[in-house]
Amino acid sequence: MQYVKLGCSGLEVSPVCIGCMGFGDPARGHPTWSLVEQASRPLIRHAIEVGINFFDTANMYSQGTSEEILGRALKEFTNRDGVVIATKLMAPMRDGPNAVGLSRKAIMTEIDHSLRRLGTDYVDLYQIHRRDQTTPWEETLEALHDLVRVGKVRYLGASSMMAWEFSKALHLQQANGWARFISMQDTYNPMAREEEREMLPLCADSGVQTIVYSPLGRGRLARPWGESTARSQAEPEAAKLYEATSTSDQKIVEVACSIAAERGVSQAQVVLAWLRRNKVVAAPIIGALRTKHIDDAVAALSLTLTDDEASRLEAPYTPRRDHQGVSDPVMLARSMETATGLKKSSPAPAKPR
Repeated sequence: MQYVKLGCSGLEVSPVCIGCMGFGDPARGHPTWSLVEQASRPLIRHAIEVGINFFDTANMYSQGTSEEILGRALKEFTNRDGVVIATKLMAPMRDGPNAVGLSRKAIMTEIDHSLRRLGTDYVDLYQIHRRDQTTPWEETLEALHDLVRVGKVRYLGASSMMAWEFSKALHLQQANGWARFISMQDTYNPMAREEEREMLPLCADSGVQTIVYSPLGRGRLARPWGESTARSQAEPEAAKLYEATSTSDQKIVEVACSIAAERGVSQAQVVLAWLRRNKVVAAPIIGALRTKHIDDAVAALSLTLTDDEASRLEAPYTPRRDHQGVSDPVMLARSMETATGLKKSSPAPAKPR
C-alpha cells in the first residue's frame, strides 16, 4: 500500500477509505441494511490486513453504534497510532434543544460523545456533516479550532456544500488563524460530475483534497444496469436521485461493463481507476459489505485507464441541474430526521437559494 498525504497536511492516509455507515445496529435506526458487529469485524480486520488505515464514520450512523463497533475493532486489531479515524457531526442525536447543528455547544458535546463511543482520546479527522445554515460560520469554525488546540482533534474536514460557502469558510479560517479544513467529502463519480463545475477547482486551488462518497453511484456503477441489491431495495427513495439522467447513466454503466470485460476486471475497478485520474481525489470511500468490495478497491490502485477508455466512460454524461440535493438544506434536514428517527427542534433552515 502506497500512502498519500491528505491535502496540504502531513497526514498519511491509504488511497482507499473504508466507509463505516454499513457497520451498526440496524435496530437503532438508519441504515436498516447495516451489518451487526459480528459481521462487521471481519471486514474491518481484512481492511487492516491489506494495508488500509483510513476509516470514515459519523455519530449519526445507527445512532452511534457504528462508532462503537469501529472503535472496539480497531483497538483489538491494530495500533491506534497507525490508523486514521474520521468521524462527523451535525445530525440530531437526541430530542430537544441544542441537539443538532454546529453551534459551539453542539460541537463540544458531540466530540466527547464520539470519543467515548470510539474509545479513543482523539479523532484524526473531524468533519462537519454539511453546513449548518442556522449558526454563524465564525462560531462553528472557532469551536472546531479549539478542539484542535486542546488535542481532541488532529485535523478538520468539511462535506458537501456550495463552493462559495466553502470558500468563505477557508477565508475565515485563514484570516483568523484558525485550524484549516484539509479535506472535502463530496459525491463524485462518472454519473455525478457536478462538482467539476466549481468545488473541485476550488479544492485544487486551495490545497484541499476530496474524500469521495458514493464513488460507485450507490452501487449502480458496480453492477449491470437494472440489477438490484438489498440496499437498493431498502432505499427506494434514493433511486429518485438518478431518475432525471437515467438514460445517460445507463449508457455509462454499459461502458464501464464493456471496459471491465475487455480488461478482465470488475466494473468497480474501472470506475475507481477513473476517479484516480483526478489528483484532487485523495481516496474513495468504499461502503464495504463484503471482502470483495475491499479487494476490488485495492486492485483498482494498480489499474490505469487509457485516455480513450476514460473518454468513452465520460462521453454519455448528462449534467444534473442540482447536485443530488446537497445544496438543499430542507432536503438535508428531512433526510437526517429520517436517518436518526429524531425531529429537529432548532429553527427551520433557510429556504434553498
